[in-house]
Order: sequence, then structure tokens, then C-alpha cells
Amino acid sequence: MGPRRILSLLIAGLLSITIATPALAVPKAAAPPATGRADVRHAVQTRTLQDLNFAAVTVTGTGTAIVDPNTDTMTTTGGVIRAGGTAYGALFEGISPVKGVVIIRIPNKPITVTRVGGTETMTVSNWTMSGNSNRTVAAQEPFTFKVGGTLFVNANQAEGAYIGTFNVDIQYP
Repeated sequence: MGPRRILSLLIAGLLSITIATPALAVPKAAAPPATGRADVRHAVQTRTLQDLNFAAVTVTGTGTAIVDPNTDTMTTTGGVIRAGGTAYGALFEGISPVKGVVIIRIPNKPITVTRVGGTETMTVSNWTMSGNSNRTVAAQEPFTFKVGGTLFVNANQAEGAYIGTFNVDIQYP
């Protein structure tokens, strides 16, 4: 076998190795791009017209004071006795930017009220609202609703004014 024949066999062998080597992946065109969408809406304007007021109570033991937002009346249980003042529900006003259904959300968990100038606390829960939580409203027309709740008073509750805050949320679909 001559050198020429060996060179031909060597080239043929290298060519077969090159052909057997896997090819690199060819770049594939990207899928069509996804689109993003946002629906920006103006919030319902909400303001507090009147705070929730449990009026004045005296305490002889554990009990509750309950404000009904439909009637602005307060009832008491246990060792809590009404001692004067006027009880009433918190009054809110909302204005929706669009005509349609709004959803009013009142607290679903207790809040803590703390004695002014002290550290003593009580809780308010069992929240109630005048009317339905889903309401059909006109665009730019004010609508109102009241919120009441139950104040849980401890035995030997320290005398003084107690303050706390709670949130309401108004949404439209």
C-alpha cells in the first residue's frame, strides 16, 4: 500500500468521524411575544362622617356594649351598664367613579381600643353594617352606610376614654 492510498484511507476515516459527530442545535425562532394588560381604575372616594361611639358605661363585671348601626342604639350585657351619652354607629360616605355594584368590606377581626394616657385595652368585634355589603350605586353620587360593633369590657376595666381605629374598604368590580 502506497502513501497515497494510506492518505486516502486516513481522509476517508476522518470524514466518517466528522459526519458521525452530532450537529449543534440550530437556533429556533422565539414564540410570538406575550402581551401585558392593565386595567387602571380610579378608587372609590371614601370619607368618615361620624366615628363609632359606645357612649358612657359603668362596669360591675365582664360584659359587652353593642351598637346597632341600623338604629343607632346601644344594648349592654353582663356587668356593663349604660351611664349616659349618645351611642351611634360610624357613618361613612362613598362616591364611586362609575355606575354599578360596589362591595363594602368592614372588619372581620377584632380591633384593640386603648385607654388615652394609659395602656389598658378592650376589643371591638362582631362588626355589623347598615344595609347590604353589595350595593348598586350611580356614578359620582354619594352613598352612605353605618358600621357598628360589640365592645368587650373586662371586669375592673380602668376608667377613662378608649380609642382605636378600624378600616372599611369599598371596591367595585
